[in-house]
Order: sequence, then C-alpha cells, then structure tokens
Amino acid sequence: MYNPTKDDIYAYALSKTLTKVSSPATVGLYSSCQNRLNMILGQMEVYMKQEASRIEQEYKGRFRPRSARPSIGGFLALIGRMLFYRPIWTEDNQQHHNVRFIYVHFSAWHFAGSDLLWAGLAIRLFQAMQMSFGKLQIVLYRVAQHDEEMEVQNKRVEDGLNHWRSKKVCCCPLWFLLLSILMVPLLILVFMLTFGLSNPEMKPGGAVNGTNTSYVGVFEGLIIASIGLPAVSALRFVVQMVKNLIFSQDLNIRKGMDNERVSSQLGFMNDVRKEMWFLSQFIQFMEVFERRRIRVVLKITNLDRCSPKKIVAVLDAINILLSDEESPYISILSVDPDVLVQKVNFADGCFSKQDRAYALLNGIVTLAFTVPPLGDDSKRSLFYSLTSNSKSPDDLSMSKYKQGTGTLKEKSSSDVFSVELAIETQESYPLMDKNTAALDVKDEEVEKLVRSILNSNERNLNKYMLEDATSMRRVINSIRVTVIIMKALQKELPNPEYIAAWVVLANQWPCRLSWILQCVEDAQQRADIELDNVPKADDSKTLWKVFQKSRAELYVMSAQIEDLLEQDGDPEMFERFLTVDFKFTVKDVKTFEGSTVNLDHSIRKELAHIRGTSRLKDSGWMRNLAPLPITTIINMDTEDVCKELERLDYHSKYNDIVRRNNLNGSALLFGDTDDLKELLQMTFGEWTRFRMHFLGIPSRLRPPYKNMAPTASQPQANPSGFHFHMPNQYSSKPNLVNGSM
Repeated sequence: MYNPTKDDIYAYALSKTLTKVSSPATVGLYSSCQNRLNMILGQMEVYMKQEASRIEQEYKGRFRPRSARPSIGGFLALIGRMLFYRPIWTEDNQQHHNVRFIYVHFSAWHFAGSDLLWAGLAIRLFQAMQMSFGKLQIVLYRVAQHDEEMEVQNKRVEDGLNHWRSKKVCCCPLWFLLLSILMVPLLILVFMLTFGLSNPEMKPGGAVNGTNTSYVGVFEGLIIASIGLPAVSALRFVVQMVKNLIFSQDLNIRKGMDNERVSSQLGFMNDVRKEMWFLSQFIQFMEVFERRRIRVVLKITNLDRCSPKKIVAVLDAINILLSDEESPYISILSVDPDVLVQKVNFADGCFSKQDRAYALLNGIVTLAFTVPPLGDDSKRSLFYSLTSNSKSPDDLSMSKYKQGTGTLKEKSSSDVFSVELAIETQESYPLMDKNTAALDVKDEEVEKLVRSILNSNERNLNKYMLEDATSMRRVINSIRVTVIIMKALQKELPNPEYIAAWVVLANQWPCRLSWILQCVEDAQQRADIELDNVPKADDSKTLWKVFQKSRAELYVMSAQIEDLLEQDGDPEMFERFLTVDFKFTVKDVKTFEGSTVNLDHSIRKELAHIRGTSRLKDSGWMRNLAPLPITTIINMDTEDVCKELERLDYHSKYNDIVRRNNLNGSALLFGDTDDLKELLQMTFGEWTRFRMHFLGIPSRLRPPYKNMAPTASQPQANPSGFHFHMPNQYSSKPNLVNGSM
C-alpha cells in the first residue's frame, strides 16, 4: 500500500479546507523552496477537483446541478436566461452545497516589466474567465444583464423556491411581448394569403376607389410598425455585441496600461475595479444557472522575484480588487515569506507600523499555511531526483518519489536544478487515486471535531482573540487545517481545547512561540551531541519555564528583532496563557510538530541565525578571542567568571576584583562598559581581549544592521540582496513586568 508523503497530506488538507471556507479568502502558502510550492499547488488542484466531484456525487438534493461541460442545449438555455430573465437571490441559491473551482495561474514575474503589475492581474482573470465560460457568454451578459447602477444598491435576498424572474416591459413579460410582436406580422401574412385583398375599383374618369387603398395602407403600416421597432432594438443589440466582442475589456486595460496619461489617472484603477465587480456579478449569475457555487482560485506565484514597489501594489490589489464581500475569489499567495518581508519593508512609503510587511500580510491573509521543513526521507528522495540523470532499475527511492509526487522532467544534464514538476494533469499522478484513498478523512468527523474544539474553548479563548474579523477567520481556518493534517498523519489527537489553544498561541504570539521552539530544538540537539555532559530534555517541562529561562537572552537581541516582536500581543496575556489557562509542555511541542502550519518558519529561522551567531565556538587561532554565547554569560556566577579568566591566563588580581564586586554574568552583560573598564583597570590589550570574549565583538566589527539595502562594499547577507535586521527605531522596549517580555 502506498504511503502518501507529507506534501501530499499538506495539499490534501488545504484542498479540504478550501472547499469549506467562504469567499473572498486569501491563503498565504509559504515556503523557501519554490519547487515544493509548485508541487503542492498542482496536487491541490487535483485534490480539489476530486473533492468537488465527490460532493456532487453524494448530493441528494431536489435540483441537480447543471453540467459544466459545453453543450448545445445548455448554451441555448443560458442565452434564454440572459435575454429574458433576471436571477432572484434566495437563501437557497446563495448557499449551494455543490462547488466548482476555476483555476487561474498568475505568474507575477511575467508582468514584472509593467509599472502596473496589479492591472496584469485583472487581465489574467479576464482571459481565464473567457476560456472557462466563453467570450460570447460574457459579452451577452454585459449587454443583456449588466447594470452599473446595481453596484450601489443593496442586494436583497428573498424567500421562495423560484430562482428566476421574467424581465418586463409595461408589466408584460419580455418573452411574451417579443413573441407577440413576432406573431402579429405572421398572423397578418396568413390573413392576407388566406383571404387576399380585392383589386382597387376604377371609377369613371380613371379615379381609384379610396376605401381599398386605405385598407392596403393600414396593413402596410401595421407590418412596418410591428417589424420596425424590434428591428431597431435588435440592430442596437447586435451593434453592442459586436463592439464588446471586438473591444474586449482586457484589450481596454492593456491600452490603458500603455497610455501613460490614462494609467496615471486616479480613475483608471476605479475602472479596473468596476470590471472586477462585473466579473463577480457574472459568476454569481452563473452560480444560479448552474446551481452550484463557483470559486475562482487565483494562484499567484513568483511575486517575491519582483521589485518591492510592485509587490506592495499586488498586495494592495488583492486587498482592494479581490476582497469585495460578494467576490468569489480565493487567492493563494505562493511566496518565500523571508524574501517577501524584506522587500516589503524596504518599499517606498513604508513608514508606519501598519505599512510593514507582517502587519500588511496579517490584514490580508485569512489562512496562513507555512509548509513545514522537509523530513529526512523527503530530503533523500529529492536529492535522488535532482542528481539522477538517467533511469536506473535499482533506484527504488527515485521511483517511489516519482509515483508519489509527480513526473519529473529534466531539461538537461547541465540544468539539473531546473527540474520541472509536471503536475498539471491527472496523468502526472499515476497513483493519485490511491493517494486519495489513503488520505480519506471524513468530513463529518472533521466538522464534528471542529465544532467541539470551538465550543470547548469559547470561554477561555475569547479573551485572547483580537477584535478583527480577519484574525478570527484565520484562527478558524487554521484549526480546520490542523485537524485534517493530524488525522491524515494518524496522530493521536490531544484534548480538543488544546488544539485551538495551540493555533491561537501561534497566531497571537508568533515571535515568542518561535523562540520557545528554537530553544527546545537547541536543547535537544545539544543533548544529542554531548550525551554525557548534558541531561536529556524533560518532556514534562512547561513552555513557560523554557521561556523564563531564556527571556534575558531574547531581551539582549530585542534591538535586532524589533519588527518580529511587534507581531506579538500583550506580554502579560502571554504569561497568563501559558501559566494559567493552557500549561503546554515540551511533549505538546512534539505532538504538534508537523501540523503547526499557521506559524511562519522564517521567524524561527531568523531567531536561530542570530542565536547561532552569538554561540560561535572558539576554535583554532580564535580560541581565546571567540565571544561566549549569551546564554552562557547570563548563567555564569562570579566563580565561573574567575575560572574563565584563569583559562585565559589573566592575572589573579582580576579574580579578586570580580569576587569583591560580585561581577557575575548578568553584571558583565547589562552593566555599563565604561564603568566596568574603570573598575577592572586592565591594560589596553587585556581589555580588548576581555571585551571581545565576554561582551561580544566590538561595534566597529559588527555587521551594520541598518534599514537600507546593502551597498556594493557591503557583503550580501542573503540572496535577495537585503539585510533583514532592523535598527532600534522605537523608544518602547519589551515589557519585563513579572518576568515576561
């Protein structure tokens, strides 16, 4: 039996969740590996199609949904509804059980050359809608149904089973009026052919009988009147149809983008917004016609490769153009969060706290999904897939990887890292049906468990929730994803209230939780390295004790991670959360490992980098110069300081000064440097070595943590070309009331 990979499980959990979330929704799919993101996106599309098909097959309602496949009968029925009817919004057709997904891929890098990247997003949506529904249908809806004045009117939801209302002219249904107009000349023609018209009688002197002549004139007038008005209306309708077919909206947007005078006007974005609203109205019409929900899944990729200004423009477009209350869009932002955050923070106009990357994303994203790091088995499979240039019958691992995650297409032996994951079609997943069977998580079980979790935590969690609907939706969606992942991983579910509490902890205090997880991981790694000297990690140890022991170290580096700490909520509520309401332990960390997807791993990566830098071990010629780790210095007492001075061959008089003035590690770390120098009375060489070893590298050797892009003379700290470490710009410090930060 095939065992699905963790990426299969993550894609499956996301697909199950997206069939339940309400639109509009924005999913932040985060990972530093673009190949994994592409693979998960492709698997999600397959799983979502299968989930939608399963829901439709199990539907037992009165009205079956119409087939989405094009047919002559369906096309004629659609034309009839558009021409002669208007939809009635009812509770029934606003909450369809069945769902259909339309997938739109927007690669921001393809439009990066334009100054209006967000307009390219609108163009891509128009093209996808034309391919999915047909250009003629969209144009017909614009001419026959669309009314711009409806945007300012409130949408009324009525009761009843009737979903359509006839268009009326003078209280007469339009279809009946048109039928009558067509029947009048037909009846007149039949009458004329049946009874005929008598020839005009000639009076003496050559005069014509005026009575018969008047009859002929009346009949001719009736025929012209009955045909003339409909002919004029039909001609006007045809002209509008031809005009919209030739000058489509995506073409108009392209012209506006090319015209600098038009694109710089304020009204251009408003015009694009109106067109996006038109698409939403058209999709709502099609929902009533097809008797199913229609959701447009917009997959945004390669955004982190664009310039900071264009990234912010696309994020604003998602927030403005795609976030209308009635819009059917589900946007999936597939990016590397570390690169995205750095670029947004360096964008023009990033002045206030709300303009910064984390605040901007938190205001947009309704479901944050950070792909956990690869496990050892997955790394081995990926390594084989990248290094294999030919098929080998003995390469069983490679074969399993291909079967489980898709077919790999190698462009060339020299371009082995440009491996493409062919995941767009069903043929790319030979064992997808088996995967789905292995990942069969019952909806009833998930819904029952989610309701149980939310109800059991209603009283305790309310005081920790933000007064923000987006944040609440993010928590609810994250709970659902976490439950599905844990059931798919076949893990033993903890107490229901602890599942929701863990999600809230990651959502409300991401920096502090990331710090705790990093400390737990470092302690475990140190125990594995030094088996005899370091005791094994105690699984019963509470997370608050872990934080309490390391909070001073976090305070020391607070100036470098101020933008990370800004994400956290009230520190006193954090202490109450871990000490009173939910006493999580190290064992709980292992329980939720692999299913904590609403926590940005780039935060933990940054904390690990800073902490690892401060823990550089002395080696080689730097043996006596390497700075001690901050954790080591904080926990040193006066005797430990004396022993370290003896190891560095300092004179014994300095040990006496240390003991006499009680110079422990905290005093060295937090005391004034000038006072310490005057107290020790060292020579310049001794003081330099002491300062480097106990107090860290001198300021003139430290890397400049400035809020600016590196110049040519500065080393590149990361591939994106930006330094992530931020200066201490704000006067406020982390709160240390009752020992909490």
